[in-house]
Amino acid sequence: MSTQLLPFGKKGWDYGRVPDLAGRHFAITGGNVGIGFETAKMLLQRNARVTIFCRSEERTRKAVDELSDFRSVKARIEYELMDLANMESVRNAAERFVGFHEKLDGLINNTSIVMVPERVETPEGFELQMGANHFGHFLFSALLFDLIKKGNGRIVTVSSVAYRWGAERIDFDNLHFEENYSPLAAFAQSKLANIMFTLELNRRLLAKEMPASGYLCHPGYAGTNAQRTGSGFFTRVGLEVMNVMFAHSPFHGAKSQVLALTDPEAKPGLFYGPTKMKGLSGPVGVTPISHAAGDAEAAARLWDISEKLTGVDWRLPPA
Repeated sequence: MSTQLLPFGKKGWDYGRVPDLAGRHFAITGGNVGIGFETAKMLLQRNARVTIFCRSEERTRKAVDELSDFRSVKARIEYELMDLANMESVRNAAERFVGFHEKLDGLINNTSIVMVPERVETPEGFELQMGANHFGHFLFSALLFDLIKKGNGRIVTVSSVAYRWGAERIDFDNLHFEENYSPLAAFAQSKLANIMFTLELNRRLLAKEMPASGYLCHPGYAGTNAQRTGSGFFTRVGLEVMNVMFAHSPFHGAKSQVLALTDPEAKPGLFYGPTKMKGLSGPVGVTPISHAAGDAEAAARLWDISEKLTGVDWRLPPA
């Protein structure tokens, strides 16, 4: 791994760099808890309009009430119901949103399902983590893409340094883990797919002489509910121990996605996040991307498979 970069100084990026966001509209998947909640809170404090997309109406209404306490007078908070693991739900939510908005300044693909103990299939037959973390976000980004283009906006996809821990490359012959299911490997593959999708998006946009709009980030090791709700008992116990030893707050974990979404100096395709302990903690800067994640041939193959399986056409030919 090459030396990690801190382009924002030794203390790294912080929220003091967030500009006034009045008049700008951002969408966040999973903005009702954890890192997504902290991101929404910061955007609202800087006068933005924010729409969060979540599964549970009860929990989302509660989050909207809490977020309303933090918003500025100019800010606005809204929500839409959407289950990223269900492609019909994604399509319906996107259709509702597109029908009422003319542009979007940024989308944060934030939701993650983490280390499900036993293999679960989505209604489409996808392995759950790959289905929600990659295919759901791939489809949702495509359906909102015209609004994002009109707003000269950014598509920010949240990956994880865990992509290195269980999947060196995408296993196209076992994409949905019908064989040899592993919670960590399945999660890692979905997070690897997040990176490859974003880099391939930028390659295809640049090939059409359009500005790259795909941004990448990771939260490091942040203590969130995602680690507690999806994992098995022994995994949860292990994660709780790691939380005590290593985890930082969701407030710190959200810095990298606010950076990628709002900072004028952020660059498409760089992997923003904590830079110490191999990306688990520390000041926020740039984290290196592995050779496997940067494999353009594999990324183009994944893109084509993703279009076929989700039934969406981005109208972006390969570079």
